[in-house]
Amino acid sequence: MNSNDLSERLAQHRVLSALPQREIAWVAEHGALRHLEPGEVLTSKDGPVEGLHVVLDGHPSIHVDRGAGPRKIMEWRGGDVTGLLPYSRLVAPPADVIAEEPTNLVTVYRNDLPQMTHECAELTGVLVHVMVDRARHFTSSYLHDEKLVSLGKLSAGLAHELNNPVSAIVRSASALAATLADADAASRAIGSGALSKQQFVQLEKLRDQCLATAGQTVLSPLEREDLENKIADWLDDHRVDASYSEALADADFTTGVLDALTAAVPQQALEASVRWLATQVSTQRLSAEIQEASARIHHLVDAVKGFTQMDRAAVPEPVDIGQGLANTLVVLRAKARDKSVSLSTNIADGLPHVNGFAGELNQVWANLLDNALDAAAGGRVELTASQERENVVVRVIDDGPGISADIRDRIFDPFFTTKPVGQGTGLGLDIVRRLIHRNNGLIELDSVPGRTEFRVVLPSVAASSVESAR
Repeated sequence: MNSNDLSERLAQHRVLSALPQREIAWVAEHGALRHLEPGEVLTSKDGPVEGLHVVLDGHPSIHVDRGAGPRKIMEWRGGDVTGLLPYSRLVAPPADVIAEEPTNLVTVYRNDLPQMTHECAELTGVLVHVMVDRARHFTSSYLHDEKLVSLGKLSAGLAHELNNPVSAIVRSASALAATLADADAASRAIGSGALSKQQFVQLEKLRDQCLATAGQTVLSPLEREDLENKIADWLDDHRVDASYSEALADADFTTGVLDALTAAVPQQALEASVRWLATQVSTQRLSAEIQEASARIHHLVDAVKGFTQMDRAAVPEPVDIGQGLANTLVVLRAKARDKSVSLSTNIADGLPHVNGFAGELNQVWANLLDNALDAAAGGRVELTASQERENVVVRVIDDGPGISADIRDRIFDPFFTTKPVGQGTGLGLDIVRRLIHRNNGLIELDSVPGRTEFRVVLPSVAASSVESAR
């Protein structure tokens, strides 16, 4: 195909068709017509990008594997333009650009691009718009993927956190059903024991006295076992079933209370009275456990809702940084335990609000803390938040091995990660940087072996208002 035929072909191209014929002819003269078979690589992820590619027909695409299998993040068809665009700093794509079907394209090589921007002003303007659209698409794709990764971590952490209270509810509810049946039988036994009204009032007073003080005394496991053994011995001595000793010990019964019981009821009603007391305190204890576990679940759901900010509009608004950090800690404490990391916090009271997007800032805290927990496995992570002048400053500090000087300048680059394949997407810190800039803040890093500090500085609402007024 000669340059005239190629010019006619380019004149029908969707992006180039509105350009002056002189500029289309320039592309035809300086461009190289290329053909790719399915599976052939246009640009390797190792780079460099050869130049500007004008796709005439076919289907090049990029598939990136971020730990969950390859996923298409970008594709082009006839009428599209890709590759190195004017003023772009692109060196290499995030993965190989591969032809999915027979593809024909025109490549203007890198060395000719300065001349193109000089001689083809309208083409350069069009391609700059293409570059902006591409950058917007990639940013949206990165953020979407990172949100999915965070959602997976959030789900795993939430499942871990919910497991304990849910298990407690199931266990206590099952025991409560049996205890209620036993309580019913104990009540009938009390009724048949012919207790006088005064005796039953004394029995109720003993029950209320023990319920009022239950759980106020904290016993060590050895002290708890010693108390249970003493109660069991007392029950044996008074010919009462010793199996009630565990329930009575849980309610902080003492042999002194049981001695008072023998003075309040006749011997023939003693076992029924002990049984009734044991079932009463067990019912109360199991109900309290179910209530406490349910409250824990409610707290977790509130924290997750606050973390995701799923009911907020996508507009800047005053954000409570302290509350956001607290919600983030709730969903990451399970990972801290799994990593055997000591997680300490020092969040100042009365922090001023910042103007921004609460959900995005929570994403920042989650990413920074998650990275710190990975770096400090078996060590310590410290989270602080304070007001410094007109700013709110959040610090995430770990005692891990630190970030070496040779990679420190690259850690905010897209797709750069030091984690093994499948464990890191290389998107976290790039997304963190983008989100902080979107919220009018900045992020700084200091790192030496044994101490790495990420520092996020956000202007308070008052400072933002002053800046806007200017």
